[in-house]
Amino acid sequence: CNHLRDELGMSEVTTAAPVQAAMMSVATFAVGAALPLGTAALAPDGAIAVWVTGATMLALAGLGAVGAQAGGAGIARGTLRVLVWGAMAMAATAIVGHLFGVAAG
Repeated sequence: CNHLRDELGMSEVTTAAPVQAAMMSVATFAVGAALPLGTAALAPDGAIAVWVTGATMLALAGLGAVGAQAGGAGIARGTLRVLVWGAMAMAATAIVGHLFGVAAG
């Protein structure tokens, strides 16, 4: 215990909180899934893909900031990380959809 505290700066106060992290993950996943679905239902027929992409990017930015804040990380860096990886995931999904002939929007 002394080694953790003295050399690594870790103590019971600074240990990870896996249950809280898991609950935040569940909550953000649910919100992150509901927003694009709601946007798709309300968007004009010819612009569903644009509206869903925009709403999803805004949601990713917001949820990235909330997750970073909750985890004690830098908000800007956490937000950017979630935006970049989210955009890459959306691009990969669009590519796979295109390969399988699934039309968007």
